[in-house]
Amino acid sequence: MATDHFADRWLLDPEVIFLNHGSFGATPKAVLDEQTLIRNRIESEPLLFFDHHYLDEVDRARADLARFIGARTDDLAFVVNATTGVNTVLRSLRLEPGDELLVSDHEYNACRNAIDAVAADGGAEVVVAPIPFPLSGEDEVVDSVLARVSPKTRLLLIDHVTSQTGLVLPIERLVAEVEARGIDVLVDGAHAPGMMAVDLDSLGAAYYTGNCHKWLCAPKGAGFLHVRKDRCERVRPLVISHGANASSTKRSRFHLEHDWTGTRDPSAWLSVPAALREMGSMVEGGWDEVRRRNHELVLEGRRVLCDALGIDAPCPDSMIGSLASLPLPEGEGESVNELFPFDRLQDRLLQEHRIEVPVIAWPAPPRRLIRISAQLYNSRPQYVALAGALEALFG
Repeated sequence: MATDHFADRWLLDPEVIFLNHGSFGATPKAVLDEQTLIRNRIESEPLLFFDHHYLDEVDRARADLARFIGARTDDLAFVVNATTGVNTVLRSLRLEPGDELLVSDHEYNACRNAIDAVAADGGAEVVVAPIPFPLSGEDEVVDSVLARVSPKTRLLLIDHVTSQTGLVLPIERLVAEVEARGIDVLVDGAHAPGMMAVDLDSLGAAYYTGNCHKWLCAPKGAGFLHVRKDRCERVRPLVISHGANASSTKRSRFHLEHDWTGTRDPSAWLSVPAALREMGSMVEGGWDEVRRRNHELVLEGRRVLCDALGIDAPCPDSMIGSLASLPLPEGEGESVNELFPFDRLQDRLLQEHRIEVPVIAWPAPPRRLIRISAQLYNSRPQYVALAGALEALFG
């Protein structure tokens, strides 16, 4: 059951302990209300909105997001989600047979599929850097990735925060080391914005893509792609539309092409400023305090579960943001979903204990992890309830 006073800011079912913010996020009521107002305004006069207001509205929303993530507005475009951003960059590469694309074995499945497909189309090879889990620290990540960089490496695709294992990877070190070798880095930052402070200009990666619907709590359908200034001309959207031959000199070709890829509902993008304001105003101290609270809460939840499972924490506290994964006893290797490799234990926790938390087959069945999230609407008693449920199920 929801026990924290922040819970009434969301539409989440009060009869369910929701410890799965990491999968799809959850949007506060106030932000959804703002999205409804935007949609109503669009539908009241669609031609007027799209012909006369749309681009200026996107510019204003982009400026708010750019300030939050430390980016130049010129280098930033909205996309539907981080997977779209990854695909956009990968499809803009000009590969030759023998080229290598480097990725870790913790990469999000959808993006791993994308890099495999692009490599196959271009005759390139995907090189995989294994990252252990459990692990003792950042050096194991950096050493594994750098050991697999070669003269043939064209690009490194690397998570900022891994989806399955919840690890905050040492992105600053990796970007600096790999880019210094003349190799572009594409950071899959699906979970990072809102979970931790992000400064993309300082980071210096050639490409960075992230979601706004997860830890920023914007509506679904809001993500971004950041392309360093010297790479903007190379990256074109997956859908080519009017911007390809637009004659406007008021905005860059990068924006002309990415801001309009056909008629769509832009309300999720335009609601990002409302999400930034709403989440930043919930606690005294703003976003810094939101991030601190969520970090401390997920560490406390992890301690509770480690005690219940009789295991040590699988990584240092410093490599945790607002997600934490723990290994579970092996399962039966059965999935409850045609697309996602979730274990049947996930269904049992929901049906028998009213707890929504992902149980992920990783790295492959029958091995599995349980991954908890922490958002303002969560509280310590919820992790205690999960620990009790696991103890009951495992005897």
